[in-house]
Amino acid sequence: MNKEEIRKIVKENLSKYLDCKIEIFEESGVVFQTPNKLNEFQQNPFLEITSIEKAVIVSASNEIINNIKPLLTEKSRDELFECPLIYGQSIYYIPDIKSLKIHDLLPQYKYFYLEGKDIEKLKDIKEFSNSLEFDKDGSIATTIVFFAMKDNEIVGLAGASNEYDNMWEIGIDVKKNYRTNGLATVLVNHLMNKILRKNIVPIYCASSTNIASQAVAHRAGLIPYWTSTYKNIFDGSSVYNELLKPLYK
Repeated sequence: MNKEEIRKIVKENLSKYLDCKIEIFEESGVVFQTPNKLNEFQQNPFLEITSIEKAVIVSASNEIINNIKPLLTEKSRDELFECPLIYGQSIYYIPDIKSLKIHDLLPQYKYFYLEGKDIEKLKDIKEFSNSLEFDKDGSIATTIVFFAMKDNEIVGLAGASNEYDNMWEIGIDVKKNYRTNGLATVLVNHLMNKILRKNIVPIYCASSTNIASQAVAHRAGLIPYWTSTYKNIFDGSSVYNELLKPLYK
């Protein structure tokens, strides 16, 4: 799988998520669009800003697009991401195919892969919410995990969720006492390569404020490809909701 194939798959899946034409990602500058249909996990009203290559896509629900557009027209990319109606920014990474390599395993740990239903063996583990999280009914979106053990204890785990059939998102958790020695990088790197061998695109998401997570992505062999806002204020979920109410009432 080469760089262009990876980028094409990402754009195809983003177009499904935003309910837009894939050609929108080839635009330059700011583009406004309205999704026809939201999925159950998207906020309603919906407002999300995505920066990818030369395009900055402002996607807003039909009921707010006419109010949003005048506020954001002729704004720069940085100004758009500072809009008080949205909060939280996520950086999404894809494999750096040109520099792809597999890191040496750290010898002080034992390593294991689990896939599919075998992951249910880990259902009693509670400390890996970024990489392994079961629903109340016991179901899980994680399709593959790679973890490290020491003294019969799982100390670090990378897991990938099946966001789309051809694109899986990697999450990582390492217990506090085992951080800063490169274990997170090794786990993410090996899982990324394992997923690539399945002809599936691995992606990695880090908050724009989480420097440690961004560093793991870089060292593991991933490069940033797009940025997206995380939430909007319209459902009252912002911790500053009481201060923001006058802005949108």
